[in-house]
Amino acid sequence: MKALFDTSSLKCSKIVTNSYSTSFSLGIKLFAPSIRPHIYAIYGFVRYADEIVDTFHEYNQEDLFYDFVDDYNKALHQKISLNPIINSFQHVVHKFNLYEYTADFLKRMEADLKVSTYTTKEDYENYIYGSADVVGLMCLRVFVNNNEEKFNKLRASARYLGSAFQKVNFLRDIKADTEYLGRSYFPNLTFQTLNNSNKEDIIADIEKDLKEAYKGIIQLPLESRLGVYIAYRYYSKLLKKLKNADAQKILNGRVRVSNGLKLFILTKSYIRYKLNAL
Repeated sequence: MKALFDTSSLKCSKIVTNSYSTSFSLGIKLFAPSIRPHIYAIYGFVRYADEIVDTFHEYNQEDLFYDFVDDYNKALHQKISLNPIINSFQHVVHKFNLYEYTADFLKRMEADLKVSTYTTKEDYENYIYGSADVVGLMCLRVFVNNNEEKFNKLRASARYLGSAFQKVNFLRDIKADTEYLGRSYFPNLTFQTLNNSNKEDIIADIEKDLKEAYKGIIQLPLESRLGVYIAYRYYSKLLKKLKNADAQKILNGRVRVSNGLKLFILTKSYIRYKLNAL
């Protein structure tokens, strides 16, 4: 039965999400049950595409990536894929009209196979749009259930949030990106290493993104608001830790938020949510 296959495909997307991101998985669990399957499907797809270009260095990454894209394009036409991750995702693409956002995302993943340094602000912002903003927009279409008026009202905030998350990840992972992937995303670091001065510039930019993103978070439908707010709080705390860390410490290791602190963020956020005090 096709329904059984689709159900098992979705379970695979959920497993991928839970395996790769405990924080994101926690946020999804706080969404309404009607939303969770679609977000699992989105995360599973973008996670696998990113994994191909970031970690499979012992294999022919270009072949793997283009096979993945080809399978996705076939799935859009056939409305089925024997790749369970793609099968789950193509349902969401059709249901929520995510064709343009997915195309932009795959272009940016392809760029990771060919571009290692972003020297201009325009290139940097284009990469962030395609690698992160569009994922936020995909999720937003799910959150508002294709309501165009609500989507257009909140799309700017969704983009700010996607940008903030991606920039925090870039800063946190700067050591791995530079040493292991040979990539440099921040244009102001093209010809120099991270220091406390340019770190402050990067963080100030992210703080502006988070401030704008918050304006939209508090207007999200109740079915998704708490989960997104907790993700926002988690990244805000991570940014604060990066802000307080010396640049050399960031270059020497990965700054993290402990599990205990994550639990505190969850508890405090839930209380604020119940008190309508976000």
